[in-house]
Amino acid sequence: MKHKQIDISELQAELEKLHGASFGWALSCCRRDRAEAEEVLQTVYLKILEGKARYRGESSLKTWLFAVIRKTAITELRKRLLRALKSIAIPNSTTGLNSFVAEPAAAFERSEAQQQFQRALERLPARQRQALHLVFYEDLSLREAANVMGVSIGSARQHYERGKKHLRVSLNREELDYGISWERKGNPGAVS
Repeated sequence: MKHKQIDISELQAELEKLHGASFGWALSCCRRDRAEAEEVLQTVYLKILEGKARYRGESSLKTWLFAVIRKTAITELRKRLLRALKSIAIPNSTTGLNSFVAEPAAAFERSEAQQQFQRALERLPARQRQALHLVFYEDLSLREAANVMGVSIGSARQHYERGKKHLRVSLNREELDYGISWERKGNPGAVS
Protein backbone atom coordinates (compact mmCIF):
# COMPACT_ATOMS: atom_id res chain seq x y z
CA MET A 1 0.00 0.00 0.00
CA LYS A 2 1.48 3.31 -1.13
CA HIS A 3 0.98 6.35 1.08
CA LYS A 4 0.91 9.86 -0.37
CA GLN A 5 3.50 12.49 0.43
CA ILE A 6 2.24 15.40 2.53
CA ASP A 7 3.18 19.08 2.61
CA ILE A 8 4.97 20.68 5.56
CA SER A 9 1.85 22.21 7.20
CA GLU A 10 0.01 18.89 6.98
CA LEU A 11 3.12 17.13 8.29
CA GLN A 12 3.33 19.54 11.22
CA ALA A 13 -0.33 18.92 12.11
CA GLU A 14 0.22 15.15 11.98
CA LEU A 15 3.38 15.41 14.11
CA GLU A 16 1.42 17.36 16.71
CA LYS A 17 -1.22 14.60 16.80
CA LEU A 18 1.50 11.98 17.24
CA HIS A 19 3.50 13.92 19.84
CA GLY A 20 2.25 11.98 22.89
CA ALA A 21 2.93 8.61 21.28
CA SER A 22 6.26 9.89 19.93
CA PHE A 23 7.34 10.97 23.38
CA GLY A 24 6.32 7.59 24.80
CA TRP A 25 8.41 5.84 22.15
CA ALA A 26 11.35 8.20 22.76
CA LEU A 27 11.09 7.38 26.50
CA SER A 28 11.25 3.70 25.69
CA CYS A 29 14.24 4.18 23.38
CA CYS A 30 15.99 6.22 26.11
CA ARG A 31 15.36 3.69 28.91
CA ARG A 32 12.75 5.95 30.58
CA ASP A 33 15.15 8.93 30.90
CA ARG A 34 12.73 11.84 30.41
CA ALA A 35 15.40 14.48 29.78
CA GLU A 36 17.11 12.32 27.19
CA ALA A 37 13.77 11.49 25.53
CA GLU A 38 12.95 15.21 25.29
CA GLU A 39 16.37 15.87 23.76
CA VAL A 40 15.97 13.06 21.23
CA LEU A 41 12.50 14.24 20.23
CA GLN A 42 13.72 17.82 19.78
CA THR A 43 16.56 16.53 17.60
CA VAL A 44 14.09 14.52 15.52
CA TYR A 45 11.83 17.54 15.00
CA LEU A 46 14.86 19.62 13.98
CA LYS A 47 15.95 16.94 11.50
CA ILE A 48 12.48 17.03 9.97
CA LEU A 49 12.33 20.86 9.81
CA GLU A 50 15.83 21.07 8.32
CA GLY A 51 15.01 18.42 5.74
CA LYS A 52 17.58 15.94 7.07
CA ALA A 53 14.78 13.44 7.62
CA ARG A 54 12.11 13.39 4.91
CA TYR A 55 8.83 11.57 4.91
CA ARG A 56 8.42 10.08 1.44
CA GLY A 57 5.13 8.30 2.03
CA GLU A 58 6.61 4.81 1.72
CA SER A 59 5.08 3.73 5.05
CA SER A 60 2.66 5.24 7.52
CA LEU A 61 3.82 8.51 9.04
CA LYS A 62 3.86 6.96 12.51
CA THR A 63 6.06 4.06 11.38
CA TRP A 64 8.48 6.44 9.65
CA LEU A 65 8.57 8.83 12.62
CA PHE A 66 9.21 6.03 15.13
CA ALA A 67 12.08 4.74 12.99
CA VAL A 68 13.63 8.24 12.95
CA ILE A 69 13.21 8.47 16.73
CA ARG A 70 14.83 5.06 17.28
CA LYS A 71 17.80 5.86 15.04
CA THR A 72 18.27 9.28 16.66
CA ALA A 73 18.13 7.76 20.16
CA ILE A 74 20.80 5.23 19.18
CA THR A 75 23.01 7.99 17.77
CA GLU A 76 22.55 10.13 20.90
CA LEU A 77 23.33 7.16 23.16
CA ARG A 78 26.56 6.52 21.26
CA LYS A 79 27.54 10.18 21.62
CA ARG A 80 26.78 10.11 25.37
CA LEU A 81 28.78 6.93 25.87
CA LEU A 82 31.71 8.37 23.92
CA ARG A 83 31.64 11.53 26.06
CA ALA A 84 31.47 9.39 29.21
CA LEU A 85 34.42 7.28 28.09
CA LYS A 86 36.44 10.39 27.30
CA SER A 87 35.63 11.98 30.65
CA ILE A 88 36.71 8.90 32.62
CA ALA A 89 40.29 9.93 31.93
CA ILE A 90 39.62 13.37 33.43
CA PRO A 91 39.57 13.30 37.27
CA ASN A 92 36.66 14.91 39.17
CA SER A 93 34.49 14.80 36.08
CA THR A 94 30.77 14.25 36.29
CA THR A 95 30.00 11.66 33.66
CA GLY A 96 26.26 11.44 34.00
CA LEU A 97 26.37 7.83 35.10
CA ASN A 98 22.93 8.30 36.58
CA SER A 99 21.43 9.27 33.21
CA PHE A 100 19.68 5.91 33.02
CA VAL A 101 17.96 6.42 36.36
CA ALA A 102 14.54 7.84 35.53
CA GLU A 103 12.50 10.09 37.74
CA PRO A 104 9.16 8.61 38.78
CA ALA A 105 6.97 9.20 35.75
CA ALA A 106 3.44 9.57 37.16
CA ALA A 107 0.81 7.38 38.68
CA PHE A 108 1.66 4.56 36.26
CA GLU A 109 4.92 3.82 38.06
CA ARG A 110 3.67 4.51 41.59
CA SER A 111 2.25 1.10 42.38
CA GLU A 112 4.62 -1.64 43.44
CA ALA A 113 3.26 -4.03 40.82
CA GLN A 114 3.85 -1.53 38.03
CA GLN A 115 7.38 -0.87 39.27
CA GLN A 116 8.09 -4.57 39.19
CA PHE A 117 6.65 -4.77 35.69
CA GLN A 118 8.86 -1.84 34.57
CA ARG A 119 11.96 -3.49 36.06
CA ALA A 120 11.14 -6.76 34.32
CA LEU A 121 10.62 -4.90 31.04
CA GLU A 122 13.91 -3.00 31.41
CA ARG A 123 15.81 -6.26 31.96
CA LEU A 124 14.76 -7.50 28.53
CA PRO A 125 17.21 -7.18 25.66
CA ALA A 126 16.68 -3.91 23.76
CA ARG A 127 15.09 -5.47 20.67
CA GLN A 128 12.60 -7.49 22.72
CA ARG A 129 11.71 -4.43 24.78
CA GLN A 130 11.27 -2.35 21.62
CA ALA A 131 9.04 -4.95 19.95
CA LEU A 132 6.80 -5.20 23.01
CA HIS A 133 6.60 -1.43 23.39
CA LEU A 134 5.66 -0.86 19.76
CA VAL A 135 2.98 -3.54 19.72
CA PHE A 136 1.46 -3.02 23.18
CA TYR A 137 1.91 0.68 23.92
CA GLU A 138 1.94 2.13 20.41
CA ASP A 139 -0.60 -0.27 18.94
CA LEU A 140 1.51 -1.04 15.86
CA SER A 141 1.24 -4.27 13.94
CA LEU A 142 4.25 -6.57 13.89
CA ARG A 143 4.93 -5.49 10.29
CA GLU A 144 4.94 -1.82 11.33
CA ALA A 145 7.11 -2.62 14.35
CA ALA A 146 9.55 -4.43 12.03
CA ASN A 147 9.75 -1.31 9.84
CA VAL A 148 10.37 0.93 12.85
CA MET A 149 13.04 -1.41 14.20
CA GLY A 150 14.69 -1.85 10.80
CA VAL A 151 14.37 -5.66 10.85
CA SER A 152 12.43 -8.29 8.92
CA ILE A 153 8.94 -9.22 10.04
CA GLY A 154 10.23 -12.66 11.05
CA SER A 155 12.88 -11.08 13.25
CA ALA A 156 10.34 -8.69 14.80
CA ARG A 157 8.00 -11.61 15.50
CA GLN A 158 10.86 -13.52 17.12
CA HIS A 159 11.83 -10.55 19.33
CA TYR A 160 8.17 -10.04 20.25
CA GLU A 161 7.56 -13.69 21.18
CA ARG A 162 10.83 -14.03 23.09
CA GLY A 163 10.14 -10.76 24.89
CA LYS A 164 6.69 -11.95 26.00
CA LYS A 165 8.16 -15.26 27.16
CA HIS A 166 11.03 -13.64 29.10
CA LEU A 167 8.70 -11.07 30.61
CA ARG A 168 6.27 -13.79 31.73
CA VAL A 169 9.12 -15.83 33.28
CA SER A 170 10.53 -12.76 35.04
CA LEU A 171 7.14 -11.70 36.39
CA ASN A 172 6.32 -15.23 37.53
CA ARG A 173 9.66 -15.30 39.38
CA GLU A 174 8.79 -12.00 41.08
CA GLU A 175 5.32 -13.37 41.85
CA LEU A 176 6.98 -16.09 43.88
CA ASP A 177 9.21 -13.56 45.60
CA TYR A 178 6.49 -10.98 46.33
CA GLY A 179 3.25 -12.96 46.29
CA ILE A 180 1.80 -10.94 43.40
CA SER A 181 -0.42 -12.67 40.88
CA TRP A 182 0.47 -12.03 37.24
CA GLU A 183 -2.25 -14.23 35.78
CA ARG A 184 -2.57 -13.75 32.07
CA LYS A 185 -5.74 -11.96 31.11
CA GLY A 186 -7.18 -12.31 27.64
CA ASN A 187 -6.74 -9.34 25.34
CA PRO A 188 -8.87 -9.74 22.22
CA GLY A 189 -6.80 -7.11 20.35
CA ALA A 190 -3.41 -8.62 21.15
CA VAL A 191 -1.33 -10.46 18.59
CA SER A 192 -0.97 -14.08 19.53
